[in-house]
Amino acid sequence: MRFLAAALFIPLVISANPSASNQPTVEELKARLQTVRPEDRGNIALEIAERQVAAADRLFKDGKPDEAQAAVKDVVTYSGQAGEAAGQSGHRIKNTEIALRKMAHRLADVKRSVAYDDQPAIQSAIDSLEKTRTDLLNKMFGKKEK
Repeated sequence: MRFLAAALFIPLVISANPSASNQPTVEELKARLQTVRPEDRGNIALEIAERQVAAADRLFKDGKPDEAQAAVKDVVTYSGQAGEAAGQSGHRIKNTEIALRKMAHRLADVKRSVAYDDQPAIQSAIDSLEKTRTDLLNKMFGKKEK
């Protein structure tokens, strides 16, 4: 009876909790970004940026500032691409703006927890995210850039 219960329970646990290995890696997403349709590029770029924010936070905590700085640079690059794709297509502008705001807030939290020497690069990334957000907000509300 115990074996039968275990045999029925284990597949339920596995299906309810899919492993992270089912998700593509950041490198796979970067490779896929070059081949997808233009309207899908924004979503993939945004996912890369969000994952790199989490990676930067983890790397700073693990004492790997050089790798973390590279992740922060990826955040700027791919969030810019996501903002550009959303602005050009006119789709998912609001969702992209919200995601950029959340990433900027998370980077601000990371900035407060890192060494002083690492803070300027993070602030620069935050400023870049805020610029992209402002551009999207202007597009959403019809304001012209000066």
